[in-house]
Amino acid sequence: MNIGFIGTGNMGRILIDALLESEATHPSTITITNRTLSKALAIQADHPLITVEHTAEEVVNKSKIIFLCVKPLDIHPLLIKLKPQLTQNHCIVSITSPISVEQMEEVVDCQVARIIPSITNRALAGVSLTTFGESCNRYYRSYLQHLFSKISRPISIDQDITRVSSDIVSCGPAFFSFLLQRFIDAAVQETNISQDVATKLTSEMVIGMGKLLESEIFTLPTLQEKVCVKGGVTGEGIKVLEKELGDLFVHIFQKTHLKFDEDIEKVTHQFNF
Repeated sequence: MNIGFIGTGNMGRILIDALLESEATHPSTITITNRTLSKALAIQADHPLITVEHTAEEVVNKSKIIFLCVKPLDIHPLLIKLKPQLTQNHCIVSITSPISVEQMEEVVDCQVARIIPSITNRALAGVSLTTFGESCNRYYRSYLQHLFSKISRPISIDQDITRVSSDIVSCGPAFFSFLLQRFIDAAVQETNISQDVATKLTSEMVIGMGKLLESEIFTLPTLQEKVCVKGGVTGEGIKVLEKELGDLFVHIFQKTHLKFDEDIEKVTHQFNF
């Protein structure tokens, strides 16, 4: 299956590298382009069998599945531009959350899907969020599920939980890496531990905790129960968390949804213009 990528920024490159490392596809099947062509050429330097084209139209002409790895407000103009080249044998896959498959189907006559990846997919782990348009046939659905099962656990989501699911899967790594960095900084500030040692210990702790959850030895609640011995040190720390975290995460979801609503309003104006 020939696969195209229009946009090779952070997430586009992550997907390409992950798909190749997992051997989900072969570099000779991939055609890419980018507004700044040097970014696409840098990927080709690492994977010489990948084809780099100068235009999005050329990518479509050489591909059956085309990933649109561009900003939300760039999707509609790109679909209008590509519409003459797209046929029923093509499948467009958007990786951005504010645009629904129904909106894309209103513009183009090809098959449509939306798959929201996570940076964790680069480690061939984590979740990818899938939504298929009514136009997307069984063959393409199966193939895309197979492709992403090589680098993630694909989970189908409905439109009404798109933002919160993306907050957890895609934004979550950034949110929790920020919290962990603050955790490390506080340890260095309050004790004699070095930044390097605190970072190493924290990183290994997170990896170990992930393996416990992956193996289903413990759940998140039972992890707390096992570590938090009554009257112990951990319990004192939990008391601080309970007191000071407050509605922190509620405010995070409120803020991300507010931005999401703003993006949807701008995108809707484009599609309804």
